[in-house]
Amino acid sequence: MRSTRPGPVVAGVLLVALTAACATGSGSGGAAPSPEPAPLPAGLVLQVARTGGFTTPEELATRLPVVTVYGDGRVLTQGPQIAIWPAPALPNVQVQQVGTDTVRDLVEQAVAAGVTDSGDLGEPPLADATTTRFTLVTDEGTAVREVYALAETPDDTVLPEQADARGRLRDLLDALTGLPGTAEPYVPQTVAAVVGPHTGGDPELPQPDVAWPGPDLPGVPLGAGLTCVSATGQQAADVLAAAGTANVLTPWVTPDGSRWSIAFRPVLPHESGCADLA
Repeated sequence: MRSTRPGPVVAGVLLVALTAACATGSGSGGAAPSPEPAPLPAGLVLQVARTGGFTTPEELATRLPVVTVYGDGRVLTQGPQIAIWPAPALPNVQVQQVGTDTVRDLVEQAVAAGVTDSGDLGEPPLADATTTRFTLVTDEGTAVREVYALAETPDDTVLPEQADARGRLRDLLDALTGLPGTAEPYVPQTVAAVVGPHTGGDPELPQPDVAWPGPDLPGVPLGAGLTCVSATGQQAADVLAAAGTANVLTPWVTPDGSRWSIAFRPVLPHESGCADLA
């Protein structure tokens, strides 16, 4: 009668396989656990901002990023601005909360869109447009990608590969500014005030004087005849309360009787004050 016992070679294979299974399996017989994802930075992770362009010095100094994403899931964006003149003194900044998995997905999208690349994006024949700056912060460092006239450039004015790269960056921007969820007004802990002498305003739209409740003016020089002060703590709360009912033409009056024009810039969580303004 033929024996059905495994031969020495087969028995050895079975022993090796059993040993490997015991070494790689979990205590309950499952697969080895997946590695933990890399930790997110505690602060800024991803930001899209616009720089340059043909505009006023006040606008350049107080321009807010289009979108800012933090490692804790906060996403800050510019909300819609009421179509009225004079416009409100304070910009509409919104904040929403997303999960850390969403933040990691946005980081992956940024890498796939080419934020960490350095290829040529072309030089469109346009004047006075803005440059869109993408900033990505990971445990490997900070990557910055800048593209001129991202929204204004027709695809047929650059090379096909440049148009494709620009298209991926536009899609990333759309994804960042179109996140689902509910946003609420962002209340900054610090507010910067960009200051210039009040020149009398529009005689057809006279505005009442408002007492300035913040730090001593005019503050530190910014260039182009402008200065800046930063209000924190109770002063920030007082400035925000006063600016909440003011507009861009409001004359701000200091105790010595000086009258000032002020443009306000909420300071973002990773910023400190005037030194972070453009």
